[in-house]
Amino acid sequence: MIQLHPDALFFKTSSGEIIPCSAEQVTVEFIGDAKSLLDPQLVQHAAHAVLHYFKVEQGKNQVSVGEFAQALATVLRGFGLEVRDSDADDPPAQAPATGLRPVAEADLRQLAFDSGKGFELLFFSRLRHELRSQLRRSPRMIRFKGLRGCVKQLAGARRWNGRCQQLNDQIVGYLRDCLNTENRPDFCSMVVC
Repeated sequence: MIQLHPDALFFKTSSGEIIPCSAEQVTVEFIGDAKSLLDPQLVQHAAHAVLHYFKVEQGKNQVSVGEFAQALATVLRGFGLEVRDSDADDPPAQAPATGLRPVAEADLRQLAFDSGKGFELLFFSRLRHELRSQLRRSPRMIRFKGLRGCVKQLAGARRWNGRCQQLNDQIVGYLRDCLNTENRPDFCSMVVC
C-alpha cells in the first residue's frame, strides 16, 4: 500500500471514487475564481486547520468531499468570510464560493523595529495600542503578520531557539488576553501569523 503524505487525505466523491490529494489542492478547487480575492496564507492556514481536524482530532484518513467543504466553510466563516453553501457532495468545482469582509492588518515586525532591539516592554505597550487602534475600525478580523521575524528581532536571535519560542508564546498569549479584555465588535476574530 502507498503511504499517504502527512499533508494529504483520501477524498471520496459521490461516485465512490477515492482520490489521494493534499488539502491545499482541494481547497484551491473549492474556492475556484474567488482565490484571487483571498489571502493565500489565510486559505493555506484554513486548509491545514481542516486537515488537522480530520487527521488528528477525528483520526480519519478518508473524508467525503462534502465533509471537507463543510468544515472548510466553517473555518472560513470564522475568519469573517462570507461562504455560500453547496449541497453538492461531488467535484470541488461545485463547492462554496467566498466573498471578503473587512480585514484589519498590522505588521509585528514593524512594531518590533519601532520599539528598538530588546525593548520588550515598549513593544508590548505598542502592541496593545495597535490592537486598540485596529478594533476602533470594527473589523471582522484582525491579522497580525510577521510573528517569527518580530520574535527574532526582539530576542536578538539569528536562529530560532528556546527563548524565541517562549517569546512567541508570550506575544500570542498577550494578544489573546488583550482581545478578550477590550470592548470589541461582535464576531471579531484574530489571526497571528
